[in-house]
Amino acid sequence: MNRSLRPPAPRSTLVGAVALAAALAACSAPGESGSDNSKSDSGPIKIAVVDARSGQLSSLGEWEWKGAKLAVDEWNKKGGINGRKIQIKSFDDQGDPTAGTNLARKIADEKYIAMIGTAESAVTIAMAPVLKQAGIPNITSGQADALVEQKSEFLFLNGPTSTTYDTTLAKYLLEDKGYKKIAMITNNGSFGKGEHDAFIKAAKELGVSPVTDQVVTTDQKDFSAALTTIRSKKPQAIFIGSEEVEAGLIVKQARDLGITAPFAGAAPQGTPVFINTAGKAAAEGTIVSSPYLGNDVSLAAQKFAAAYKAAYGEDAELHGAKAYDGTSILLTALKNSDVATGKKLADAIRATKYDGLLGQFAYGEDGVGITRTSIGIIQDGKLVAQK
Repeated sequence: MNRSLRPPAPRSTLVGAVALAAALAACSAPGESGSDNSKSDSGPIKIAVVDARSGQLSSLGEWEWKGAKLAVDEWNKKGGINGRKIQIKSFDDQGDPTAGTNLARKIADEKYIAMIGTAESAVTIAMAPVLKQAGIPNITSGQADALVEQKSEFLFLNGPTSTTYDTTLAKYLLEDKGYKKIAMITNNGSFGKGEHDAFIKAAKELGVSPVTDQVVTTDQKDFSAALTTIRSKKPQAIFIGSEEVEAGLIVKQARDLGITAPFAGAAPQGTPVFINTAGKAAAEGTIVSSPYLGNDVSLAAQKFAAAYKAAYGEDAELHGAKAYDGTSILLTALKNSDVATGKKLADAIRATKYDGLLGQFAYGEDGVGITRTSIGIIQDGKLVAQK
């Protein structure tokens, strides 16, 4: 049959085709060509906050949410951005990479233009390809060097990498304290492996190899075998690379076995959850490498801590400060870019210079904005700056 002789399509068919085309256009990801209609949109600016809100890592999610929400609330009280309110929503990744990947797709489908989180490096890494494809910038609280290895122009860190944390720590232990006998205990998760590799590299560059290198699993509860081996080596200090709860259990069991050497670690060991899990006496003297050593270190930290306490009735800590800084950087970039999306927003984040609670942020091509930590000590149940 000659196609040119077919009768015209019914009006209902044409209307349906137009509607289908419109629906397909609406399904494009926030960063795709043709989808950047934010400048003509007077609706809310949608930002996702993704973290574990259940399970063993839920304390991280709680702190992150509170820090991010505090920043957003402050901006909204001042009128938002270009007269538009900022809308954030919490998503529970359960500390699971598969759940995180599914959430990344959901965030893209629901037109969130940016994401804060996660605090878990493995989950962030799993989400990164989906967010990159969708053109959604992500400011993460993870610290594993593997985050940088993703080489995504949409992935940014709101704190230092494990290399920075652990190089600072190794120099303090080996050079300032003069320790030569260092034991290690880390877990086999993304965070633990990152900490393990960064610390052992820094120590070996300073001429010291660990007297023992114990690796445990992320869901382990009994550490007696690893700790008995550590005790037999009589170390001067013990490097620990594990999240808050597990690290606290390790330290508690170590003290029960009569191990008196100080533990040393990064961000998790400076948190209330670690101290409470280990017990105040067991945690005493723990050495911590951190970019945020407390709520009294600066006028900005004091102001943040007071606002956090007023909003939530509890003291602020590192993870809340990191999320506050990361969210503030994102909102500043949105304002400076006239609420851009996709690559334009990623470029605006990279161009943002920000004087934050953790220090001076200036992003490089690797997505790292801050490269300095300081040493603190747990004293009387609190992290204080080493003098």
